[in-house]
Amino acid sequence: MTSNQVLSEVEYNVVGKRPVRPDGVDKVTGRARYGDDTNLTGTLQAKVLRSPHPHARIKSIDTSKAEAFPGVKAVITAKDLPFGSLSKDELGGDYTALKFASDHMMASDKVLFKGHPVAAVAAVNGHVAQSAMGLIEVEYEVLDSIVDVREAMKPGATLLHDELRTNDMGETSDKPSNIATHMSYEIGDLAKGFADADLVMEKEFTTATVHQGYIEPHNTTAFWNSDGQLNIWTSTQGSFQVRATVSNILRLPVSQVKVTPMEIGGGFGGKITAYLDAICAVLSRKTGTPVKALMSRTEVFEASGPAPASWMRVKIGVKNNGKMTAVETAMAMDAGAYPGSPVMQAIVCAFACYDVENGKVDGYDVVVNKPKSAAYRAPGAPQAAFAVESLIDEICRELKLDPIDFRLLNAAKEGTRRIEGLVARKIGLVECLEAARDHDHYKSKIENGTGRGVACGYWPNRGFQSSVVMTVNYDGVVSLIMGSVDIGGTRASIAQQTAETLGIAYEDVKPAVVDTDSIGYTFITGGSRTSFATGLAAISAAEDVKQQMISRAAKIWDTSEDDVEFVAGMITHKSDEELKLSFKDLARQTATTGGSISGRSSVDPTGEGNGYAVHIADVAVDRETGKTDVTRFTAVQDAGKAVHPSYVEGQMQGGAVQGIGWALNEEYFFDETGKMLNSSFLDYRMPTTLDLPMIDTVIVEVANPGHPYGVRGVGEAAICPPMAAVANAVTGATGHRMRSLPITPGKILEAGWDNGTS
Repeated sequence: MTSNQVLSEVEYNVVGKRPVRPDGVDKVTGRARYGDDTNLTGTLQAKVLRSPHPHARIKSIDTSKAEAFPGVKAVITAKDLPFGSLSKDELGGDYTALKFASDHMMASDKVLFKGHPVAAVAAVNGHVAQSAMGLIEVEYEVLDSIVDVREAMKPGATLLHDELRTNDMGETSDKPSNIATHMSYEIGDLAKGFADADLVMEKEFTTATVHQGYIEPHNTTAFWNSDGQLNIWTSTQGSFQVRATVSNILRLPVSQVKVTPMEIGGGFGGKITAYLDAICAVLSRKTGTPVKALMSRTEVFEASGPAPASWMRVKIGVKNNGKMTAVETAMAMDAGAYPGSPVMQAIVCAFACYDVENGKVDGYDVVVNKPKSAAYRAPGAPQAAFAVESLIDEICRELKLDPIDFRLLNAAKEGTRRIEGLVARKIGLVECLEAARDHDHYKSKIENGTGRGVACGYWPNRGFQSSVVMTVNYDGVVSLIMGSVDIGGTRASIAQQTAETLGIAYEDVKPAVVDTDSIGYTFITGGSRTSFATGLAAISAAEDVKQQMISRAAKIWDTSEDDVEFVAGMITHKSDEELKLSFKDLARQTATTGGSISGRSSVDPTGEGNGYAVHIADVAVDRETGKTDVTRFTAVQDAGKAVHPSYVEGQMQGGAVQGIGWALNEEYFFDETGKMLNSSFLDYRMPTTLDLPMIDTVIVEVANPGHPYGVRGVGEAAICPPMAAVANAVTGATGHRMRSLPITPGKILEAGWDNGTS
């Protein structure tokens, strides 16, 4: 077994080191405060009544018995939300978008998935609320449901929304449809590209609905003060996203909503969407007291946002030497009950690992009777990578080409233009492929009964807005305030970049995540943007601090600022070596030279950080039972510069493990009516440590030109290759090509029976 490796290009004093995480002690001692730890005086407990049907019209709701139940303080339905009580003109904004957002929070006319909220109760405790909820009488007209994306796209399919029209490349259709959006991009001459090929392969692939599997359920506490100020404490990846959602649904100015993000017990993209916040807010307004809600595990599965199921058709043309001449794909992803699947990201990422002159990608966003899909680590990209990388493996086996050599021949490089038009800056895919090729794992012998698979993956790692404020205390310790929720090491990585820029010790930076009133707008923590974008904000704020300290030193020395420089935490006079002050020395004098020094910055970086990963998987398949065991796994990824290598290794290993679960075990089971049948961790099978080997990691560092320290995001690309790598390995072990995930024992046995090999 090899140890984890960091292939470093540049060394820094703080960036690239492995300091103690700022939140570590609080979390291991139990002092860290999570959402459910919020206990305000007089807090009521809320429960949500959810639809037992995947698709039904709400004919009537009678809440009178629940309202009369002892201990109940308030009951609400969709009529208590602005959409249910105000006219179209009074609501303002995009009426259809508002209806979708409001109805997602609480159904007004139709329920569109099992678990769809229809009412909520606030009571003196959870038991009373639960009992009262059972007294609410709802009359439904049950409708046909549809959960398969291909069936939903057919003419004459059961419609979820009468008002939904297809946006087809900017043109709106005149008939209702379950297809919310069709998008398409093309480059080169597709027909010529396929005509020039010696081999053309075209196959279809499917993936199932899967959940992020975070440990902490969704929870919210809301208190609507008598002065009109709404305060929310919640488990979220984006406090400003919650603020925007609540203000939009409740038609409030954003300044009237204050959101405090608590520690988060896992998210992986699933805690971007707000589910309980507006409900608790309205209950609080009705009662005049704080209201808390906590989802059960069943509610998390049935009523929060999973990653979408998908159908994909991929076509690739190649020369006999493996050079790709043309590529094409059509992908459809289910958005769940309301538009918004990540199919756009899927088609962008599908062929992003390859330099090909001729290509076309089509994507379809389709609504079905499932909970609205949410982000799950590189949303859309893992499904796309599974399809594309599986077909590439088929081509390599057909032409007897080494899978890494094939990918190196076709690899995207600096200057490569993707099908949707963007041109890559400096990227590290080739370096990742070379590191995988040279790794002991890839060179090792493949044991009998074992298969080996290789796959690539890509995520753009875009920036978006971030804000940071830092204050220099009189003892030289820097208070670092940011709006980015910490879900994977943000406090450590931003503190490291701050310390590196200021030339001070990591221990002298004290990071804190604050509420929406205490910092400027900051986009969600997700999409592998945070260490990059919030890091840029911190670097800019640190440069602001440095300039102010230069000004203070110039004042002390009665000289021009041009004669003062700040290098490696020391402020010196350029022409007088005797005149120098350390960062802490100068900090002690700020009180008498103008007061406290604070640096601030808000950034909105453009462009992409471009994250690439290459995974190698070995699996053993029991021919008698169909059980698949992952026997060895290596993840190679370009981190640009690993700010905190331990965190990066954890992200790489975590993405690999989640992808392995997606490949082999995880899926939503639905009955013939569209009801989920496995909404618990007993029935929704995720991999444990007993199922897996140690995941070896190789961190490749090809500096991102868009960041002073070369940082790229790492959380997303890590989950893109494992499904295809495992599927390709299963083919090597069994001889059967599995084009549908998950690759369950039953599917493997059926493939053997069909081919007469079991």
